[in-house]
Amino acid sequence: MLSIKKYAAIDIGSNAVRLLISNIIEQKGKPVQFKKSSLVRVPIRLGADVFIKNKISKENTQRLLDTMLAFRLLMKSHKVVKYKACATSAMRESVNGKKVVEMVLEQAGVSIDVIDGEEEAAIIAATDINKYIDNSKTYLYVDVGGGSTEFTVIHNGRQIASRSFKIGTVRLLNDMVKKETWQELETWIVMNAKGYEKIRVLGSGGNINKIFKISGKALGKPLTYFYLTSYYNTLQSYSYEERITELDLNQDRADVIIPAMRIYLSAMKWSGAKHIYVPKIGLADGIIKSIYYDTVSSNTQ
Repeated sequence: MLSIKKYAAIDIGSNAVRLLISNIIEQKGKPVQFKKSSLVRVPIRLGADVFIKNKISKENTQRLLDTMLAFRLLMKSHKVVKYKACATSAMRESVNGKKVVEMVLEQAGVSIDVIDGEEEAAIIAATDINKYIDNSKTYLYVDVGGGSTEFTVIHNGRQIASRSFKIGTVRLLNDMVKKETWQELETWIVMNAKGYEKIRVLGSGGNINKIFKISGKALGKPLTYFYLTSYYNTLQSYSYEERITELDLNQDRADVIIPAMRIYLSAMKWSGAKHIYVPKIGLADGIIKSIYYDTVSSNTQ
């Protein structure tokens, strides 16, 4: 017997807000399948408000309300049976974050969970990652966001260490990452990678997905440290305007792509990785999985 349900994940990040709708396909005797049905991305950039002024502006509050209302209607049109909305560093650090969450529930009918960095790392690490890794190898999983980046060391298919750092693309754009934070990250990566002979980086986030697409590499093939360094230097040789007009990057991607690459390259350098794999998974995928497994566990209790 075949059962297909639709679940939705809303990821309210510091750079963009995303709605992922997935088909959950269950068939007796077969493992459950999670198939993407629709993905909508709106670049609100809440972090630009929060990391400078500590609060979400009136304009961006209204944009978020409009977006959540649109997402709710899209979920209704798609006949979504369950959803979960998670907000990350911008919302948790803003002084009016709680008030904004209440307004979204009241005016748009969407309930938002504000999650901490460790929970964010755990949700991301619980994605379909095993489909993309070789269980006999060691990986450093790097998920770059606008406000923070989550790092997870995976060895023989198991999570060994996981940590969130307040180093994100929007923070870096606004020159808001202290030297000590970079040093702390370097120490953490070196310490957690030193016991392994060869480590590979797994990169997730919109920026690395874009770079991978531009590279023309086949899915499953890695990008090299040399390629990433070369492309990083190429991007820096263009102005912001030229990256939009000549390199065909969206305006909300053309500025954050450089700080994102700095994070990936630093992670590769400090871990000694020569290759980065891009599995195209992130927080929204993890949220879908968490809804499903929470539902399964509550049904079996």
